[in-house]
Amino acid sequence: MKKLAEFIRNLLQQLKLMNQPFTPQLVIAAYTQAIFPMGNDDGTINWYSPDPRCIIDLDDFHAPKRLMRTYRSGKFEMRVNSAWSEVLERCGTEHGSTWISGDIVRVYTQLHEMGFAHSVEAYYKGELAGGLYGVAIGGAFMGESMFHLVTDASKVSLVYLVERMRERKFVLLDSQYMTEHLGTLSAKLISKSAYIRRLNEAIQLPCRFDDRQY
Repeated sequence: MKKLAEFIRNLLQQLKLMNQPFTPQLVIAAYTQAIFPMGNDDGTINWYSPDPRCIIDLDDFHAPKRLMRTYRSGKFEMRVNSAWSEVLERCGTEHGSTWISGDIVRVYTQLHEMGFAHSVEAYYKGELAGGLYGVAIGGAFMGESMFHLVTDASKVSLVYLVERMRERKFVLLDSQYMTEHLGTLSAKLISKSAYIRRLNEAIQLPCRFDDRQY
């Protein structure tokens, strides 16, 4: 009965969200309720709130020694918000079939302009080699997607993201779903209820991911 009640509750949330215009304000409101959007090939938007939820615990994060040597070697030049559009485009094309639809690009670009969505870039020999993007609300960062054109470029982008979040007193890094790639970088699954408790605490914090004026 408990699982059935949860299923019905999630279905009602979906129907409520689907009947509203897809806007930056709606996406921010959804994130604060542990819900996120994904686009479909037909242009529609679906909403998700997985249980369990994948996070990267900032206190327990550790990367393989080889990767940390690469990160510290200076092979990649790390930047923030220097190539938003290209990162979004690459994330949408490097993985084949993608959930990054036209509406996702439109709304997340608006979120970027509003100061909520951010990209991290790794450059190799002056060229964009990999990166990631996500949405920051208070002390939470909701990671959305990553890509690489050069080996380890996406992984060093994640290491850089974690270090930046620690420096700026963020407390929650949401990774949505567990993948083999994230499993090598100390991601873990927690219950939805535990995630919501962490989220509610995180979004109250006065953290800033960058120093742009909006």
